[in-house]
Amino acid sequence: MPVGTAVAAHEDVRLEMQRGVIGPSRHATLHAPDRGRTPHGTPSGLSERRHRPARGGGAPYRRTPGGWQGGGLPARKRLDSARTEVSHPPVPQLSLHTPFGDLTVSEEACRIVALDWGWGRDQTPSPLLRRACALLEAYFDAEPVDFDLPLAPAGTPYQQRVWTELRRIPPGETRSYAAIAGLAGGSARSVGMANRANPIPILIPCHRVVATTGLGGYSGGDGPATKRGLLDLEALARMRRAAAGRGAPIATT
Repeated sequence: MPVGTAVAAHEDVRLEMQRGVIGPSRHATLHAPDRGRTPHGTPSGLSERRHRPARGGGAPYRRTPGGWQGGGLPARKRLDSARTEVSHPPVPQLSLHTPFGDLTVSEEACRIVALDWGWGRDQTPSPLLRRACALLEAYFDAEPVDFDLPLAPAGTPYQQRVWTELRRIPPGETRSYAAIAGLAGGSARSVGMANRANPIPILIPCHRVVATTGLGGYSGGDGPATKRGLLDLEALARMRRAAAGRGAPIATT
């Protein structure tokens, strides 16, 4: 091949590489560490640019006798469309201060779906969240409280069975992991794993489940110290209820 022709061909290849029409090198395929595909459908080890449309969107730019041409939506419009597809409305949240640190309650479809340690970024005081926070404030004041709130924890069928049994443990009382396993199935270990996955602690009282030889673990707040503090708080509320008599009012709103 004449030298001038080879130089021109090399320049065409370089321009096509810059515009994403062809890959940078055939060796990208030969030496790729993984010949599978990424979650986005691009063969791993290859240049992403090779597999997505050029700047105009749609079909890649191509060389024609009249110059480089390409079609598709403008880049701005494609970006706005992508934002529309992935945007979701924020989950309503409301936070409160407690003796065990800040807590944030989250709601979805008029159900409580999470209770997390920490102060939420967005505060949305819906009627349900206000009521939940009012009950929690009474709880942390060692008042007798009935958490009759609509809950919707996300979990497996087995986890749901465990959490149902946890809600049946009266305040101020405890059950062993083995005892819960006898009711929900599984083993003491699997009950502990379900407790750890509990998305709504305190309202679903996983802190009331203890080991046969001691307190057991706890993943919320400061760990076992928080677990002990919650149990002591409930013991105090139980004593106050007994001292006031069975006709004492219980906080429900």
